[in-house]
Amino acid sequence: MTPHRTRNILICSGKGGVGKTTLTANLGIALARQGVRTAVLDADFGLRNLDLLLGLENRIVFTAQEVLAGSCRLEQALVKHKQEPNLALLPAGNPRMLEWLKPEDMQAIVGMLAPSFDVVLIDCPAGIEDGFKNAVSAAQEAIVITTPEVSAVRDADRVIGLLNIHGIKPIQLVLNRVRPKMMANQEMLSVNDVTDILALPLLGLVVEDEQVIVSTNRGEPLTLSGSGSPAAQAYTNVARRLQGEDVPLPDPAKMGRGLRAKLRRLIKTKIFRQQ
Repeated sequence: MTPHRTRNILICSGKGGVGKTTLTANLGIALARQGVRTAVLDADFGLRNLDLLLGLENRIVFTAQEVLAGSCRLEQALVKHKQEPNLALLPAGNPRMLEWLKPEDMQAIVGMLAPSFDVVLIDCPAGIEDGFKNAVSAAQEAIVITTPEVSAVRDADRVIGLLNIHGIKPIQLVLNRVRPKMMANQEMLSVNDVTDILALPLLGLVVEDEQVIVSTNRGEPLTLSGSGSPAAQAYTNVARRLQGEDVPLPDPAKMGRGLRAKLRRLIKTKIFRQQ
């Protein structure tokens, strides 16, 4: 019998605001819907938002802080998602945890999660400070998310260097907020530009999609609602590739044409119905 092995995956970025926590929430739901027992660990103790994006903020009683202190059991702190039973959140504790939390504390938390889950997604604080150092100590592999902006890619490159120093592998890339038209007009770094600079295998492309903002404000990840939006499909495909499925990556140029063609079809249908 093959022993159970939990995949501890760090989701990180060099720069804040590039979609790291949104990816964690949607990827967690997508994996859970594929039957993968998934825990999402909010390691961003200074700016915790993962509970909000999952719509679980009102159900938190205990956090990782109480688990480490021994004042509650792990099962008491885990918040199970009502609509997706294969997903559970371990929320971050008080921001003051940053003053005393050490890498061995993060390793202890992840070690407690391992027996009950197939995948632990660690939502890492942006940047390369102590929060990153704590989170990376408990990870085996990593997903780096960035947008096709020069500053975001430069910061991602710094994080990748640190991941390599820590022996994290594999490290894979998700490119977020892709705008095919801007790429075609050379107003934004192309996919090849980003992959050439960062030298990472591409795990997914997420097109700019206003539904991401809507779902974030509602606390309902796109992958939970079964939305047919481009971003929802992209997150689902990232989860499938992470599980080893051979899912082709989209061509950004065709992505743009596909969206415009869909819009034209919708307009024609509307006009036809009005006639």
